[in-house]
Amino acid sequence: MTVLDRPGGRTAVGLIVPALLLLLWWALTAAGMFSGVQLPPPAWVAEAAVDLAARGTLWHHIAISVQRVLVGFLIGGALGLLVGSVLGLSRWADALLSPTIGALRAVPSLAWVPLLILWMQIGEESKVTLIAIGAFFPVFTTVYAALRHVDPHLVEAGRAYGYHGVRLLGTVQLPAVVPAMFSGLRLALAQAWLFLVAAELIASSMGLGFLLTDSQNNGRTDRLILAIILLAVLGKISDWLLGFVERWAVRRWA
Repeated sequence: MTVLDRPGGRTAVGLIVPALLLLLWWALTAAGMFSGVQLPPPAWVAEAAVDLAARGTLWHHIAISVQRVLVGFLIGGALGLLVGSVLGLSRWADALLSPTIGALRAVPSLAWVPLLILWMQIGEESKVTLIAIGAFFPVFTTVYAALRHVDPHLVEAGRAYGYHGVRLLGTVQLPAVVPAMFSGLRLALAQAWLFLVAAELIASSMGLGFLLTDSQNNGRTDRLILAIILLAVLGKISDWLLGFVERWAVRRWA
């Protein structure tokens, strides 16, 4: 049995690189290779986290960002699953909508910001909508492609048992593409965190994206690095949780 096969082995191995990066970070700052403004020591970042936590603002930044990502991801993922299923199963819908969706997919995220502000002002709706846009396309693409390649013999077997339409989709076709669907969902979740920063540029006063840009404007590199670390950690935790759901779903349906 290797280290990777032991309980907690993969986690321990996965922590090696972050530990080495932390050590390198400390060594570079201790050697004076960077000024405190360019790269503050790890202790300064920790102190910034403690200070923001003591004021209570850190938890508000985290909570509002998690909420925005979760809501946007759920909306975008659900729409991606729906539209991907329709286009993956219908040749007419595919021919009608695929060119338009393909063109919209090429639009950069920041290009949507002024239009969303014009349509939805600067409230939560515009931010969540932008995140949903980011989450939509990975789910749509993977579900659409996977359904186009479902084994036709499997579909015929389902029809032989009397399954048609939505019942055939839910009982035979979607379970057949569960691994691909979750690949799209995990990509969508990562995309949602990426779009979060762009979303919180829309006149936001709270959230990790706001903390990131506000720290840059005020020259607080310690808080800027703290925001980056928090985005990375929260992104990894959310991906781990979705991976747990994926393993359960694969055992249940695949």
